[in-house]
Amino acid sequence: MDYTRLGNSGLNVSRICLGMMSYGDPAKQEWALPEDKAEPIVRRAADAGITFFDTADVYSDGASETVTGDVLRGIFPRRDDYVLATKVFYPMGRGRNDRGLSRKHIHAAIDDSLRRLGTDYVDLYQIHRWDDETPIEETMEALHEVVKSGKARYLGASSMWAWQFAKAQHVAERHGWTKFVSMQNHYNLLYREEEREMLDLCADQGVGVIPWSPLARGVLARAGSADNSTARTGTDARIDYLYEPHNDRLILDRVAELSRERDLPAAQIALAWLLHQPTVTAPIVGATKDRHIDDAVAAVDVTLTEKELASLAEPYTPREVRI
Repeated sequence: MDYTRLGNSGLNVSRICLGMMSYGDPAKQEWALPEDKAEPIVRRAADAGITFFDTADVYSDGASETVTGDVLRGIFPRRDDYVLATKVFYPMGRGRNDRGLSRKHIHAAIDDSLRRLGTDYVDLYQIHRWDDETPIEETMEALHEVVKSGKARYLGASSMWAWQFAKAQHVAERHGWTKFVSMQNHYNLLYREEEREMLDLCADQGVGVIPWSPLARGVLARAGSADNSTARTGTDARIDYLYEPHNDRLILDRVAELSRERDLPAAQIALAWLLHQPTVTAPIVGATKDRHIDDAVAAVDVTLTEKELASLAEPYTPREVRI
């Protein structure tokens, strides 16, 4: 496993981040794995050198954070041995203040997350989306308060427009508040609209990029496979919202072709392409099987030629922005 700094911060992370959305309560999220099935997979990741783990309060309605905390405490001898990230924004209750990025919700949400995670602090606290109903000054000051209270070490953001991210960073800098060190955005071979503005902004500002859905919810991993169905494909409506596999056939064919030529799984090819992109720090990979971990770890050491990289990227055509 390779390691690098998260943007210009001093925080070191593994080049692969394990996404913990796949673990939680199957009663709340049909395809989520309970703790006893999640633990062996997370342990395999840790044994392979992965030290970066990402979850969110909304995953399995909080159960993902509970499983994440329990599993990581059982695997790592010390809290400082791993980097733990979670997020805030989406509704966590029926109350009007149980959502969004108000000072009230941020302070309540971080306390609830820490309780579920069973820890005194998170390394990276991220806003899950932009809140149109709360002034960004209120949000950035509240997040700064969370850092200064010791409940979070660093701040990050997730999918939004580049102008919104730039505005948030400017507000924090103007007031001397803590700025974001990372952007968790949607980026993979099938969705590259972040190349319009966001990636260049992050590169210019020294912000780490930790893409979600690097394998397009498994679509890229199944390139060339006759069977494209999984437990998740039948219940995750966002797959149809985010991707149109029939329109992405040329890209999937290129992945499958290179997979055959290199005798490597399609997942390794797709992840290797992403890891070669200069702005990408650590793709956030979901895993429900041992081979998902093995492919992600192996991808770090896969070197693609300039010709191979260009061949994979060439069929892409711009599409509607999905945030």
